[in-house]
Amino acid sequence: MVYGYCCINTKKQSIERQIKNMKESFPEAVIIKEVSTGRFKNCTELNKLFQKLGKNDVIVFDSVSRMSRNAAEAFALYKELVHKNAKIIFLKERHIDTEAYREALNGVISLSVLSSDQADNSPSKDILSAIDHFIMNKIEQDIYKAFEQSEKIVEDLRRRTREGIETARQNGKQIGTVKGSVHETKKSKAFKPLILQYCKDFEGTLSDKECMKLIGLSNNTYYKYKRELKK
Repeated sequence: MVYGYCCINTKKQSIERQIKNMKESFPEAVIIKEVSTGRFKNCTELNKLFQKLGKNDVIVFDSVSRMSRNAAEAFALYKELVHKNAKIIFLKERHIDTEAYREALNGVISLSVLSSDQADNSPSKDILSAIDHFIMNKIEQDIYKAFEQSEKIVEDLRRRTREGIETARQNGKQIGTVKGSVHETKKSKAFKPLILQYCKDFEGTLSDKECMKLIGLSNNTYYKYKRELKK
């Protein structure tokens, strides 16, 4: 089974881009969605997924930064899943997939050529341990670099947004809503002229109660529109 884990940090963010990336690479993936506001231990859906993983199951992440909130946590989780023989794929960092780690390990020393006696030999074990340590250190560095890159992309976007806003201000454009301004809706645009026409406080002859009844507005909405008209 292939699972595609898609995670966002707030409900205001869109998860659709991640889902699109998953389906393009793994059309058969079962999509797991989650809004995570804390550490991975609080990621309910992800923890449920870990509990039910089978021997040949695969988890696909859009990026390693989607597996956890920080690099140290992500690396700890990566090691845990490797030791459980879980298969993990990162669409944006395929070089640190768990299979890439295993291929690197087997590429240096082919375990298949070791006899039982050799496998139990202390020097052979030491060599394997050293190689495993070296490759895992490389994976750790790559995970940290991936998080740094992700943070840099976010910061660059924020910087460009700030610069764009400042440039617009310098060119005399209004950014955001002016304090005290009124946002007009289709409803307000339709009813305000009627209040002006019929209410005696403006151009008409009707009292507030008569005007509300005539044009069909609730008490709160009528007086809200009337206050805005007086401004």
